[in-house]
Amino acid sequence: MEPVTLTVNGATRRLFVPPQRTLLETVREDLGLTGTKHGCELGECGACTVLIDGVPILSCLTLTVNATDCEIVTIEGIGSMTEPHPLQRSFGEHGAAQCGYCTPAMILTAKALLDRDPNPSEETIAEAIAGNMCRCTGYLSILSAVAAVTEENQ
Repeated sequence: MEPVTLTVNGATRRLFVPPQRTLLETVREDLGLTGTKHGCELGECGACTVLIDGVPILSCLTLTVNATDCEIVTIEGIGSMTEPHPLQRSFGEHGAAQCGYCTPAMILTAKALLDRDPNPSEETIAEAIAGNMCRCTGYLSILSAVAAVTEENQ
């Protein structure tokens, strides 16, 4: 077991984890933050995306020990039921969350984009979310939801 210090959604946690434990396993199983989804566990679907120091990463391919002393943000860390993040609200308003499985990763990926570029083009939005697979929406509602937030920023 390895000692790790993780800052997740603003809270510092000290844990002991096996050296081969992925951040996905740690976030879901040790911290109980189930918004981060198990998908392919091969780095192909993007369902496990979290933000590390503001950058979207695939938590299924990231060892927990490599995330020590980083700022980790999961979907649980960006809004609440009573005060949703603008992207969460927009996804609901635009029907961009059908089954919801990809939604946390899509929202976090879009958040990272908007934090870097508050007014991205539709092409830039599409490129940013390209690593996140959605089998329900056809992506048009997702693009609309992110674009609507960019319009609010103007």
